[in-house]
Amino acid sequence: MSEHLSTLIRERRSVRKYDPSAKIEKKELLEMLEEATLAPSTSNLQPWEFLVFLDAEERKDLRAIAYDQEQIETASAVIAVLGDKEFYKNVGPVYDSMSEAGFIDDASKEVLISNTNKTYPYAPEEARKNMATFDAGLVAMQFMLIAKNRGYATGPMGGFDKAKFSERFQVDEQYFPIVLITIGKESAPGYQTTRLPIENKVKFI
Repeated sequence: MSEHLSTLIRERRSVRKYDPSAKIEKKELLEMLEEATLAPSTSNLQPWEFLVFLDAEERKDLRAIAYDQEQIETASAVIAVLGDKEFYKNVGPVYDSMSEAGFIDDASKEVLISNTNKTYPYAPEEARKNMATFDAGLVAMQFMLIAKNRGYATGPMGGFDKAKFSERFQVDEQYFPIVLITIGKESAPGYQTTRLPIENKVKFI
């Protein structure tokens, strides 16, 4: 691991206090999200969607849904990461894109599409939600490290009323909210934590 990456990982903190005057342009948020979505995903089907909250009035409602946590309004933006329960519907665009890029030939594309259509639509919804949640977690972590590398602080938030979120922001039934990520310039250092000894958490077999 490079020294720079190791420093990013070690210095990243979950921040709750932000400078409310700091702004992030939509273009930069899109760049960070695009880079974050290079994370691995189930059969490359990319089972994620993002709602980016910038509007002050919308964030007032979001704050209430997130149990009145002030960082919802003081951060520069809030990213809601959603899972896609029907990610198999991405199969055409995903594999067409890979084919156009020259990464797979037509025969391989047809096999991949066929295997996807035979498998994921018939998997239990809970299994598909688990896959989407896992993949969304990879994207979320990657996004936070990318943001840290650009000089921004972030904070993942699982504490919000997901049912109310879906109702208030008219989330299609295909999607479900997983985590909110605040991003901005910190006005106070993030909370310091420790980790249990790795020897207590690892077994070599």
